[in-house]
Amino acid sequence: MRGAQSSTGQMKKLKLTCIVLLNCFILILSETSTLKSSTDEEEIDIKRSDFPPGFLFGAATSAYQVEGAVLEDGRSISNWDVFCYIEGNIADGSNADVADDHYHRYMEDIEIMNSLGLTAYRFSISWSRLLPRGRLGGVNELAVLFYNKIIDNLLIRGIQPFVTIFHNEFPQEFEDRFGGWLSHLMQEEYIHFAEKCFENFGDRVKYWITFNEPNVYSDFAYERTGFPPARCSPPFGNCAIGNSDVEPLIVVHNMLLAHAKAAKLYRDNFKSKVDGELSITVNAFMYFPLTDGEKDKEAANRALAFNFAWALDPLIFGDYPPEMRKYHGSELPRFSSEETELLRESIDFIGINHYGSLYAKDCIHSSCLCNSSSCSKGSDRAIRGFVYTTGEQDGVQIGKPTGMPRFFVVPRGMEDIIRYAKERYHNKAMIVTENGYSSLANEDDNLQHDPKRVHFHQSYLAYLAKAIREGADVRGYLVWSLMDNFEWSSGYGPKFGLYYLQNQTLNRIPKLSATWYRHFLANFSLFDANS
Repeated sequence: MRGAQSSTGQMKKLKLTCIVLLNCFILILSETSTLKSSTDEEEIDIKRSDFPPGFLFGAATSAYQVEGAVLEDGRSISNWDVFCYIEGNIADGSNADVADDHYHRYMEDIEIMNSLGLTAYRFSISWSRLLPRGRLGGVNELAVLFYNKIIDNLLIRGIQPFVTIFHNEFPQEFEDRFGGWLSHLMQEEYIHFAEKCFENFGDRVKYWITFNEPNVYSDFAYERTGFPPARCSPPFGNCAIGNSDVEPLIVVHNMLLAHAKAAKLYRDNFKSKVDGELSITVNAFMYFPLTDGEKDKEAANRALAFNFAWALDPLIFGDYPPEMRKYHGSELPRFSSEETELLRESIDFIGINHYGSLYAKDCIHSSCLCNSSSCSKGSDRAIRGFVYTTGEQDGVQIGKPTGMPRFFVVPRGMEDIIRYAKERYHNKAMIVTENGYSSLANEDDNLQHDPKRVHFHQSYLAYLAKAIREGADVRGYLVWSLMDNFEWSSGYGPKFGLYYLQNQTLNRIPKLSATWYRHFLANFSLFDANS
């Protein structure tokens, strides 16, 4: 009996020892895991099958950023050609005369897309290439041939073309003759351009984007001087000419009316050929209150209205957001009753370009000073909605920095901006038309190893999938960008691409992110970006 008790006691001691050792082991694993997460990115289990059947996955570029060949085959001088050759306009002193040489290497690029398993490719038609003189000249048939080759070869490989009609570039002649988008004449030029696009490509192209980010175009061209014609006024900048409080409103107004007229033209004459869909894309930052105060919460909502809803409310409801009407006076243009009817429900889906999130601070009831690289001037003006936006709170950044000053990595922002659009626009169909990561300068030592870009897309896709599970009608996701390219006034410094371009040869070299995207589209699960 005593022997049995002794045996039982030894068993209890052994069991206790095992439990202690197990707990120690778990603690060690936990500490190791914590250390790993502080030094490496956390792996995210996201795969293609987490998205609905038929969900489109692709990549995006734009004509001026990748084509090159600016003086070939009848193309005219564009607004960006002129802008690039003015000293100081481009950060690295470069230009897009050659860019990625996509004009000559488009077949190689299409084969890359096919090898990745893309089902969509978004690109734009160069206005200066297709209609070198606008309504004063004819259609450039060599341009038609070039874009036909792209469209046909995409379709052969099962890749849906997403065609953007206006992506920041047009013949410089328009600016010289009548002032570009500040003039209502630009509407007529645009409708002519859109019609020629529909006539030549509308029998095969199912997805059309009329304008890329009118909110950003008006900001950079008429406030910040980052885009041509680089007009501005204090406190936004010190330009020879411009009015930053008013001109962006006029420009967006002309773009929205041009969109509405082109949408009617498309629906009346071309839509039935392929049961096509037409929309616009907006730059869609998510904004969070800088503090828990009610005024900052109101400021965050106001920031969303003055940026995101500025272009979308008119195209869905027929008028500018009430938040903008409240704070703008007569400088905010009015739509006639006929224009309102033309505008209302003139898009088939919402195109969302999402790159990051910012904090928002109220500037109506408190003073606002821009004292960091992640804020923008003019926060106390109506054109900014009397909102100060920044990436910092008490010296702490809202998310990990990237190669672009205001593009912080805040994955939950994807879910939140989708939810905002879902609630404001009654769950109208959405497509994420751009989402991408720009490498930090110190990441460029090994241009092909980009684990941070892999983790960026994994985490943003995870939050997008979550939004879809909660009922959001999202139908596609396009990576910006297929390959590193000319990033406007930033030149070739920022790198968003899945493919790196070698200097001199311009050979396309796949980065780790390209391998990840191929695996993801093949529905593989975990991908170790750190190995």
